[in-house]
Amino acid sequence: MSATFPDDFLWGAATAAHQVEGNNTASDLWAFENAPDSFLPERSGDACDSYHRWPEDLDIVRDLGLTSYRFSIEWARVEPAPGHVSRAQLAHYRRVVEGCLERGLTPVVTLHHFTTPLWFRAAGGWTGDDAVSRFRAYVRSVLPILDGVEWVCTVNEPNMVAMMSAMIKRGERKENVAGAMPPPDQDVADALIAAHRAAREELAALPRVRSGWTVANQNFQAAAGADDLAAEWAHSREDQFLDVAGDDDFIGVQAYTRVVIGDGGPIEPDPDARRTLTGWEFYPDALEGAVRHTADRVGPAVPILVTENGIATADDAERIDYTRGALAGLARAIADGVDVRGYLHWSLLDNYEWGSWTPTFGLVSVDRETFTRTIKPSARWYGQVARTGIL
Repeated sequence: MSATFPDDFLWGAATAAHQVEGNNTASDLWAFENAPDSFLPERSGDACDSYHRWPEDLDIVRDLGLTSYRFSIEWARVEPAPGHVSRAQLAHYRRVVEGCLERGLTPVVTLHHFTTPLWFRAAGGWTGDDAVSRFRAYVRSVLPILDGVEWVCTVNEPNMVAMMSAMIKRGERKENVAGAMPPPDQDVADALIAAHRAAREELAALPRVRSGWTVANQNFQAAAGADDLAAEWAHSREDQFLDVAGDDDFIGVQAYTRVVIGDGGPIEPDPDARRTLTGWEFYPDALEGAVRHTADRVGPAVPILVTENGIATADDAERIDYTRGALAGLARAIADGVDVRGYLHWSLLDNYEWGSWTPTFGLVSVDRETFTRTIKPSARWYGQVARTGIL
């Protein structure tokens, strides 16, 4: 059965600055990666060198037939020291915005994608005394380069940031099940909510901008008899962040797999379940579930933009299989009246996945030595869907 998407539907691919630019030396993540006692197996280093090769990346997006590109502005580059705003770095990101517009691509700009300046972390991070005002000032400094931008994500996956903060406090290193993380550090969550609202107040000075944030949708599902516990998990780890978006211009949905909650908490997938390179269950229907759940929480007045969805796999045919299933579910939700404005695949490039280069999410592979980009068959398949609007 085929599915047809709206004519003005945004088809795109997403990246994040720290994961693709390279040498983000003023950030907290760079310091963490390169600390002598870091437990991360690999470093970001030069990453994909997209800081210099962004024109080539945008050419790929355009030539595939996509219409949108999501990228992030790196706060640590823009403000490498407190109060010092780099005009050169702002000019760099303005060139990326203009590069999108010149190619007919709709830029989707993220202002905070996990990394912060090292000085911000040293001052207490999101629970520091001046955290929200510091973020507000950073957002204000970026406003002049957003001319022509319609979609701005204030904070990427605030629920993940708050849950990771809780994990660090508990001395944990990783979760065993995707999404099976401790409840968010509520102080961090509250600070991020305040920062998001402050950013939206600043962005209101640009009448063309639609602002919102993106949430990591865990697609919680209840095993038999665990409905109440599953609802509890969903509320603390996801729904409180979705509810903040009730008055926003849009909400970003980011979904990859599901988490099944039983009487004792998250349940590992069956031993014979299909898995991705991240160890997550292969579950394309996660996107449909996340979109429907988000629509139920935020209401019909808030449009949805799928800002991330994809799969970590070394088998490109499996990437097509997963994406086809995810898009089929998305089409069902749209047919039922859910207001979805676009789909941005994660990721454009095989990139640095927060400690490892092994999970390959990209539509395009990148040679680690030469940075040569090689377009995968999945990218051309996806481009054909985007060109025709037909799955």
